[in-house]
Parts: sequence; structure tokens; C-alpha cells
Amino acid sequence: MNQTRTFLLVAWLLVGAMLYLQWTQAPAPVPPTGPDAQAGAEPLPGDGAVPAGDGSVPQATAVPAAPALSGTAPAASADPAEPARLLTVRTDVLDLRVDLRGGSVVGADLLAYPVDKDRPERKVRLLDLDAADFSVAQSGLVASAGAAPSHEAMFRTEDGRGRYELAEGQDRLEVPLVWTDPGGLGVRKVLVLERGSYAITVRQEIRNQGEAVWRGYGYQQLQRVAPPERGGGFSFTNPEAYSFVGAAWYSPEDKFEKRTFADFVEDGPLNKDVTGGWISMLQHHFALVWVPDKSEPQRFSLATLGNGQTRYLVRSVGAPFELAPGASATREATLWVGPKLQAQMQDVAEGLKLTLDYGVFTFLAQPMFDFVLKPLHALTGNWGWAIILTVLIIKLILYPLSAKQYQSFARMRAIQPRIEALKERYGDDRQKFQMAVMELYKKEKVNPAAGCLPILVTIPVFIALYWMLLESVEMRQAPWIGWIQNLTAPDPYFILPAINLAVMYLTQKMTPTPGMDPMQKKIMTFMPIAFGVLMAFFPSGLVLYWCTNGILGLLQQWVITKRHGDKTAPAAVK
Repeated sequence: MNQTRTFLLVAWLLVGAMLYLQWTQAPAPVPPTGPDAQAGAEPLPGDGAVPAGDGSVPQATAVPAAPALSGTAPAASADPAEPARLLTVRTDVLDLRVDLRGGSVVGADLLAYPVDKDRPERKVRLLDLDAADFSVAQSGLVASAGAAPSHEAMFRTEDGRGRYELAEGQDRLEVPLVWTDPGGLGVRKVLVLERGSYAITVRQEIRNQGEAVWRGYGYQQLQRVAPPERGGGFSFTNPEAYSFVGAAWYSPEDKFEKRTFADFVEDGPLNKDVTGGWISMLQHHFALVWVPDKSEPQRFSLATLGNGQTRYLVRSVGAPFELAPGASATREATLWVGPKLQAQMQDVAEGLKLTLDYGVFTFLAQPMFDFVLKPLHALTGNWGWAIILTVLIIKLILYPLSAKQYQSFARMRAIQPRIEALKERYGDDRQKFQMAVMELYKKEKVNPAAGCLPILVTIPVFIALYWMLLESVEMRQAPWIGWIQNLTAPDPYFILPAINLAVMYLTQKMTPTPGMDPMQKKIMTFMPIAFGVLMAFFPSGLVLYWCTNGILGLLQQWVITKRHGDKTAPAAVK
């Protein structure tokens, strides 16, 4: 394989990767067919529905439609005489709004994550009552007969407060809500938050003070609209255009599964019995996750709700349980509202780190991030220097292959005049010319295929790093030096792309092109310029990687060419 074919192969791989990203871009969500359509989810049982008493998750055929699932947005009271229904809960990392209706979390700002680095006061909002960005996390209880507090029930604060804040020196904050029924059932719902954590423990303490046995079960659900399109640029340089947005769930048997909003209805209903799993709504860099008690059987389901605007719902319904008069029980579930921080998420639940999806290159990107980039970042305190050190490590590992590659280039450069002479001798007889060239390669021990393997190894690493830069929230808006204050955004002054273009051009000029016709030479000269311009729109961290790789490769090629270039002296062509 000559250098022309190698370069064309690299170009084909890059273009193929870009086309794959474009092809896998999710289409716009398709709304349900009616104004009040609901499809896919197992409905919650209403009054009079008695689930099976064998402890299994209720079957869909045994339950009628659930009350209060029209999809209407809970909103704060407009009546000034009525007490405020939204509570404010603030920790060092979360600013939440909790609705007394159901004790639902209906607002969440991430205090450490600004939407725009130039406007740090505007934080990323994962939960919101605004119609355009509607997203809420709900939980509750449903009784087989009698009353129970669903996500529509009105709670009250136990201590009458309207604001809860984690004080300086305090590591734990509890928000207690209470609900009581004249029939004797009482529920104390406590939201527990800890310093530095995006995991919220939702504990329901249930006491039956009535005279009859209470039967029912609990559930958790996430409800949201499809996010509006944000960002701009080419689709393969704009992660908002193709990063996964939709529902995902995990089970120990089938592991991580997901479904885009566009496929909610098309792919059919989901009624999956799971023990030890979780449900989630995912978007670029951030996740909403409900983790039920890992020992309790659950039924996972999906739904679309329509009332003028399509909403998407993922729900987990627990197994039925009963409380005798005077008995009590406690149910716990964990709500994750935050960034896809893999180490913290894995401590919350098995498989939760899979919400960060590197696509088909996960097998390479995940270990690179865990065992190379993260330790180097811990050493340097800067993701840019970690990327540069990663290139150095890769270059050291591939040095034996690269040395052979550049030695082969040097020998090919030395015999290039002899190849040109053969080309003149055989003229248009391409077959004889190729045979003569192969004989010359064999005689001078030149292997034109020696340059392929290092390049083929570098390309997957390049693409894996591309996914890491776009998907790893740790690198989001991370600075390097000087003018590069966001490694996940393009270079604002195109300095790195200009350096990269120059390096690619010089590398091409130093690369031998024996026997190539003038048109091919023009194409080979143009391609580094074309790819250099294209990469101006890529994240600057990725250009930094490719630029560093190119500079080290160019330096190595120059040294080896000087050392080995004159060892094959041009001889007369016989």
C-alpha cells in the first residue's frame, strides 16, 4: 500500500465517521395522534382496582386507567390568599423547587454548571415547569382500595417552612412533608440531600392507623417534553444535534437500553419486570434518574401524554404490599438530578455510569478516559495538558511502528529519483512500470505498507477522543491556556486549526510520492488543506490532540529522514 492509498484510506475513515454521526442523528419526535393520547405505559390502578396478592408487579390487564394522568402541568397557585405551594430547597450544588402537590421535584438548577461560560449566572436547568422545557420528577403511592397520596395529593410541610438551605458546616439536609387521610393512613415523605451530591433520597414513611388492612404500592416517574433544538454549526461539530436525548433504563439481565422520543410509540409499549434496575431521562451531559429499592420488584413502562403538547413519561411501579392496622413501612428511592459524573453515579446504582454513552467506541473511549485522561488530569489539573500527555504516551507506545514507518518513508524518498526514471522508461505501460517498482522495492528492502498501521491505530483513538470531548461532562467548558478557555468549543481565533493545517501540509510535502502523476500530486496537496479547514469547526481539544500528534510525527519524520534518508544511494537504473 503506497502513501497515496494510506492517506485516502484515512480520509475515507474520517468521512465515514462523520457520515455515521449524521446518519445516527435522531429525527424529530413524532407526537401522538390525538390531543389526549396516551400510549405505552402500564396505567396506575385507580379506586377499586385490586392487584394480585402474590407480591408480583401488577399486570397491565388487571388495572384500569389511572386518574390525574392527563399531562397537565402542575403550577404554583395564582390565588394570593392560598399559601405558596412551591418550596425552595438549596444545597451547595442544587437549587430545587419542590411542589407540595405530590412532593414532586419540579425545578432544578445545577449551581456548578452554567449554560454559557460567558454568562455564569445562568445555570443549567434540568427540571422546569415552563411549557417549552417542561420536566418533572414525581413519586407517590396508589391504594388498591381507599386513599393514598399519589403525585397529585396535597402535602404540607411538617415544620411550616417554605425554604430549606444547607447551612455552612452542615452535610445533610432533610425536607419533611406530611399527608394524612381521615381513614387513618398517614405518610411522611422526606427528601434527603447531602453536600456535594446530586443524589436525592426520597423516603416515604407509611403508617396505617385505621381499622382495616391497607393494600397498595408505590411508583416513581419522570415526565418531560422533547427539548427545543439548541446550538448551531455543522451537525458533526454540534453535539446537541446528535447526542442521545430520550428515555433509558437498566436491568441486571439486559443491561443498558434506551429509546429516543421519536421511537416512543413506534417501537411499541414497554412493560418490563425488573429487580435492581433504574429508569432515566437523558440528554447531552446531564441525566434524571429514578433508582428504586434494588430489592423490590418493579414494572418499567413508557408513555406519551398529549394535551396540546406531547410529553414523554417513563415510570417504575413497585410490587404490592400491605399494612395491617397499627403497622408501618418505609419505602426509599433515589433521584439523581445532575451531570453524568461516572464515579459518583456508579456509587448510586449498578450500571448508572452507562448513561454516558460513547457509542460504538465505548470499548476504547471508556478505558482511555478512566486510565489515561483522568489520571493525567489529576496530575496536571488541566484537561488540555492531559490531552497533550496522552498523545505523548500514544507516541511512545507506537514508537517502534512509527520508526519503521518513517524509515520506510526515508528509503522511499531516497529511491524516488530511480522510480521517476523507471516511469520515464516505461511510459504508458503501467503494468511493466509497477512490476519494475516492486522489484526495486524488493531489492532495496522497502516496504510501502509500513506506513499504514500507525495511522490506522491513530484514527480510532482520534474518534474515541472526539466522543470523550463531546460527551464527558468533566471536560465541558474546560480551559487550557490563553485564548483556549473551552476545549469543547471551536478555537475562537482559529490559531490551533492554522497550526494544524501547516503541520499537515508540511507532513505531506515530506512524504514521498514515487511514481505519482501530476493530478494525483495536486489532489494530495489539496487534501491536507481541505481537512485543515474542516477541522477549524471541531472542538479545540480535538484539534489540540491532532495538532500535537502531527507536530510530534513531523519532528520524528524529519529526524529519521535525516538519519536514514541517504543510506539508499540512487543507483543507475538498469
